Amino acid sequence: MNGIHDLGGMHGMGPAVREENEPVFHREWERRAFALTLAAGALGKWNLDMSRYAREQMPPAEYLSTSYYEHWLYGLELLLAEHGLVTGEQIEARLAGETGGRVRDQRPPEGVRVLRAADVDELLRQGRSARVAEDIQPRFKPGDRVVAREIHPVGHTRLPRYVRGRHGAIDRDHGVFVFPDTHAMGQGKKPQHCYSVRFAARELWGAQASPRDAVYADLWDDYLDPA
Repeated sequence: MNGIHDLGGMHGMGPAVREENEPVFHREWERRAFALTLAAGALGKWNLDMSRYAREQMPPAEYLSTSYYEHWLYGLELLLAEHGLVTGEQIEARLAGETGGRVRDQRPPEGVRVLRAADVDELLRQGRSARVAEDIQPRFKPGDRVVAREIHPVGHTRLPRYVRGRHGAIDRDHGVFVFPDTHAMGQGKKPQHCYSVRFAARELWGAQASPRDAVYADLWDDYLDPA
């Protein structure tokens, strides 16, 4: 979807400022937002790409005026409500302090996994990979010239706007991975090859760009055509 989250190549956003010695979390609530998102993801009701798509649905003005973990909270609240795990009214009541500052004890809904505190370390050690162990023939090989498709899907995509319709070359084949566009929409994994594609800076930004610079983007088979 052509949302405000896809900022690459846009003007007027100011410089990207690097914070020296940046902490992992700036506030305690950010740490809790991260933990809540992981714990809710363990319920098994949605996948990582669905989580990304939920954050992308934040209204543009709100997206630009809020921080990284506020985006996470927006997406989490949306997913919890969409799957019937909480209601919008319950969230608003909690924010208003109508629960007396305490979460009432209740049994977890049927059909969901529960991440227990004792299992967190093991879960994080195992991690989750989008790599798929399937023997699928690649459409391209390193050195092939390609062009990124000019597409504008209404759902989630990992194809940046600034490379669409631009020519590049396959730098390397990362292997077979879940296709995020279908995975985010509940349409299956559709495994396919993902490549590192090199785009010359002048192909993306015009003659004023440095001839020495290039951008490498990780792109799936379905994003590319032979040049």
